[in-house]
Amino acid sequence: MPFKRYVEIGRVALVNYGKDYGKLVVIVDVVDQNRALVDAPDMVRGQMNFKRLTLTDITIDIPRVPKKKTLIEAMEKADVKNKWESSSWGRKLIVQKRRASLNDFDRFKLMLAKIKRSGVIKQELAKLKKENAS
Repeated sequence: MPFKRYVEIGRVALVNYGKDYGKLVVIVDVVDQNRALVDAPDMVRGQMNFKRLTLTDITIDIPRVPKKKTLIEAMEKADVKNKWESSSWGRKLIVQKRRASLNDFDRFKLMLAKIKRSGVIKQELAKLKKENAS
C-alpha cells in the first residue's frame, strides 16, 4: 500500500497554514473531496481545506461529529498530546520553536557551548589516534 495516512473521522492533523498554524486538530467529518470539518479543544469547530492540513499517524476513536466534551475525553483517553510530543515530528517542531525564541545572549551562550564541546571531542579523538598509532 502506498499510503499510510488516510483522511478519516478521528484522524489527528497538523494545521500548516492560516490563523491556526501549528495546532493539532481532529477531523470530525468530511464535507467534500476538498474540505473537512475539524475541531480541537482550544478552537471553534469549522471547515478546513485539506491543503491546509498535514495528516499525522495518530487516530482517535470517535463517532461522526461528536460533541466538544466527547471529543476532549477521547483525546485525553488516546493521550494525543503526549503521543505527539514524543514523536520525532513533534519533537522537531518543539526544538524549532525553542530556537526561534532565543535572544542574542542565549545564542552566544549556545555558540560557546558548541565550541567547548568540539574542543573536548577533538582532544579525545587525538588521544585515541595516539593510542592506535603506538
